[in-house]
Amino acid sequence: MSEETGGQGRGWRIILIASLALNLLVAGVIGGWVVRHGIGPHRDHGPHSARLAQLGGPLTRALDAEGRVAIVARLHGQPGAQEARRAALRESFEALLADLRAQPFDPALVTARLDGQRAQVADRFEAGHAALVAHLAAMSDAERAAYADRLEENVRRWRHHRHHR
Repeated sequence: MSEETGGQGRGWRIILIASLALNLLVAGVIGGWVVRHGIGPHRDHGPHSARLAQLGGPLTRALDAEGRVAIVARLHGQPGAQEARRAALRESFEALLADLRAQPFDPALVTARLDGQRAQVADRFEAGHAALVAHLAAMSDAERAAYADRLEENVRRWRHHRHHR
């Protein structure tokens, strides 16, 4: 492999990593806006339920307003925990930007940074999963059946919408 080809490969790698970072930034901005402002048909039930409904997909949209509020309360945890998580993610992103600008570029460092960010997101997903299952376990049989009906209807509407696009 000539030096010119090796340099081009490194250049493409940097472009791909920069593209990934930009995608993460855009996703973060959109996610932050949704979390802060809430959107969608559940907006009338308060900002917490709207946030969860949009971020959690059909499983959380099928919950009633009280259920969404209960899960959000469970996810927020201790006072200040949410702010600490946001600060850690923000710091990690700032460090990623510095890693991308570093010369020489260290792909292993960027990989480790992205792995850490992915782990943070996975931890939040697992916490949401656990909160949802705990909430479902606390429901009566009738409440759980009504939830299943709403979930089925949401999925049916989603499939219909996708099919007719």
